[in-house]
Amino acid sequence: MSCKHCENQAIYKCSLCGNILCADHAKLRTVCQSCIEKPTLEHSVEKVSSEEQKIKIREFVESSWGEQEQLAFDGKFLVTTLPAYGAIVQDNFAGFISFADVSDAIIIVALGILPTYQDAGIGRSLVERVETEAKRLGKERVLVSTSNDDLPALAFYQSIGFQIFEVKTDVIAEKHGQVLKGIGGLPIRDELRLRRILC
Repeated sequence: MSCKHCENQAIYKCSLCGNILCADHAKLRTVCQSCIEKPTLEHSVEKVSSEEQKIKIREFVESSWGEQEQLAFDGKFLVTTLPAYGAIVQDNFAGFISFADVSDAIIIVALGILPTYQDAGIGRSLVERVETEAKRLGKERVLVSTSNDDLPALAFYQSIGFQIFEVKTDVIAEKHGQVLKGIGGLPIRDELRLRRILC
């Protein structure tokens, strides 16, 4: 999907008008709750097992993030080789969450929702499914990291109970060998680490 304003890959949805946008055209603004419509969509969450679903995830990460490799908690992970859950809306792939099992925690390595399905409760459902899996495995925490420019992800994770506990400065810039331009033109440098303690 292309951005409404250019040919770049769209990865966000405008919360006011619903247009899909690339990181260059996504802007950060303060809006009141009554201006943001938050519909919920009927969806199912299922374990990713078919090659077709894995291909959809690979296509998503390559078109949205430009690569399959994600940096998280001092590790490099290939998103498409990890366990994952997918979200389905009316037989359509809407998004996914992939995760890694490490010592006493589960790391959410990647969470991606297609722009047309964002802000409809799907991300929350996917995270809840990973938390259920973490509890089943006897894990004490769920961890996730995001880049310093990704304020929508940072807001999302904090709104569902995650807390920032560490900032790893410059690790993303070092991975890419330069400081890239991110959402709203913010420089991408740092990895922000969040956790949710499971009771």
